[in-house]
Amino acid sequence: MSDSPLNTPLGTPLGTPFAALHRRPGEPLLLPNAWDHASAAVLAEQGFPAIGTTSLGVAAAAGLPDGAAATRAETLRLARRLGRSGRCAVSVDVENGFSDDPGEVAALAVELAEAGIVGINLEDGRPDGTLTPAAVHSAKIVAIKDAAPALFVNARTDTHWLAVPGAVEETDRRLAAYEQAGADGLFVPGLTDPAAIERLCGTVAGPLNILFSPTGPGLAELAALGVARVSLGSFLYRTALAAAVSAALAVRDGVPTAAAAVDTPGYAAVQALYADGR
Repeated sequence: MSDSPLNTPLGTPLGTPFAALHRRPGEPLLLPNAWDHASAAVLAEQGFPAIGTTSLGVAAAAGLPDGAAATRAETLRLARRLGRSGRCAVSVDVENGFSDDPGEVAALAVELAEAGIVGINLEDGRPDGTLTPAAVHSAKIVAIKDAAPALFVNARTDTHWLAVPGAVEETDRRLAAYEQAGADGLFVPGLTDPAAIERLCGTVAGPLNILFSPTGPGLAELAALGVARVSLGSFLYRTALAAAVSAALAVRDGVPTAAAAVDTPGYAAVQALYADGR
């Protein structure tokens, strides 16, 4: 078990230090998402009190599809490595729990909590573009909170992400059901309209999580709207891929590399990160 001050043992009552990071009016928790040990370690070095994982980044790095329940082993492996580092609190993206069986999802939650993970992101979207029935998703939340009550469950609905018909009403219905089931936080990716975000913040009882979009409201505006948590999702992973390709092309084409203008870590600095991942 990690000795991070934001970590709490399995079975600790609600009101954990990680949960408290979602209860700071006007100061939302900015959660950058890592895809491996190194990306998590360098983000922790910058003082972020908590880090999430990105299921897309974890899946893509392993050569597997995201959202298809194909990365349970990779997700657990990374979670155990990050959980024991103790550098900051870690919340793990577990897609839909890799199963529609509440018992299997709860067993995964226990494994994560025992590994030192403080939260999970649980989504109701399916690879075929449909949504898991709200009753099934709610049953998973109930099972998780029964088995690992200290684990912060961020219940995600993909109503806006998948642009389902009647997204506004369906979002309200699902968030109410997930809160009733015991979700600690609520996540609505794909929602970028300021008025709609502000309305939801005033509608739900629990903290609202919004996915950052480069074309949507910035952190300061989201804070003013009442958002409690802002996730970066796969944005950092995709940005890193673009930077790697740009650097390779610059070298090939004989032009100055963008990497020269930033503080690119040296070999020794990256190698030193291993000490936190053993």
